[in-house]
Amino acid sequence: MGAFEFVALDEQGRQRKGMREADTARQIRQQLRDARWTPLEVHEIAQREGGSRERRFVGLRGISSTDLALLTRQLATLVRSALPVEEALQAVARQTEKSRIKAILLAVRAKVTEGHSLASGLQSFPRVFPELFRATVAAGEQSGHLDTVLERLADYTERRQILRQKMGLALFYPILLTVMAFLITGLLLAFVVPEVVQVFADIGQQLPPLTRALIAISEFLQANGLLMLVLGAGLVALWFWLLRREPVRLFAHRLLLRMPLLAKLVRGSNAARFARTFSILMGSGVPVLEALRISAQVLANLPMRHAVLQVADRVREGSSIHSALEKIGHFPPMVIHLIASGEASGNLEEMLERAASNQERELETFTAALLGLFEPLLILLMGGLVLLIVVAILLPVFDLNQLVR
Repeated sequence: MGAFEFVALDEQGRQRKGMREADTARQIRQQLRDARWTPLEVHEIAQREGGSRERRFVGLRGISSTDLALLTRQLATLVRSALPVEEALQAVARQTEKSRIKAILLAVRAKVTEGHSLASGLQSFPRVFPELFRATVAAGEQSGHLDTVLERLADYTERRQILRQKMGLALFYPILLTVMAFLITGLLLAFVVPEVVQVFADIGQQLPPLTRALIAISEFLQANGLLMLVLGAGLVALWFWLLRREPVRLFAHRLLLRMPLLAKLVRGSNAARFARTFSILMGSGVPVLEALRISAQVLANLPMRHAVLQVADRVREGSSIHSALEKIGHFPPMVIHLIASGEASGNLEEMLERAASNQERELETFTAALLGLFEPLLILLMGGLVLLIVVAILLPVFDLNQLVR
């Protein structure tokens, strides 16, 4: 039995959309006709393995981390209560209010009811369920501890969501302050300054150099402001387009690792993500080499990702994990020391978890300190610019007073 999306006309001629389960699309059309609806479109939600024709695939786009964390927690709770997987999927699909997530869950359930594993059902939606998710579920099914694995995944997705929310809230105010600073300065130079200095320009007296420079900048912004905005937007779009190419992205990521402050942020965030992912994979019974390969894929920084893949090759040749990580030089020493302790004590999973928590705390502390310095500096810079504009306007006034005396 599969899951299908349909578009139909009801008895009043209104268009209706929905989802139903059946063996074939013909059965869905017959069900709609029995309900006195006219079927317009019927599509299978996911592609079947070995299908003869391409079908609509609703998993081409991912879902938000919030939605993934919520459905993972619901699924983990239901499986923990000894509910069969297909019934748990159906229950979660009924609880969600988003039709797209409901369609995906019903498609996964259809695969499970056909005899496939849950991991195989999730495989149909690689953009929705990342490789970490699928590999962990597969390991849990093989070991017979799917409920425990789902609980770990729920904790993992919720932690990542909380960390993202904290970083987003921390960056919101500085970004807003920066935008407002540039906007206010631009408005002052483009509209306010010309009206004020026009009075002095008509006098015919030689204006101070600072005032003349301010007038020149203002006239330039008035004449070319729109062109500069378009050019800036074009350069930003070009930069993001170039970042799609791996050589350019690799160069940019290497440059980030060489910047004094940003390098610590990049290394810390990626090291925390690596340790957390590696920990959950090891705890779920995924083999070490496979766990290293999957952990490398979750790293956003390309040089660090390639370095972890090199670590996997060295571990395959007999090297220890901590010594291989130490040679590449991208990971913080604390992470390497904790991994070394875990390998020596045979408790690698716990040490990886501790390393991830340590790096996340350090990242939050460093980000808060950095933003704490950035905000007053930005306010001082904004105040300095406004003071410079005021002084440039007042200097001709002082010169006039001296002439009158």
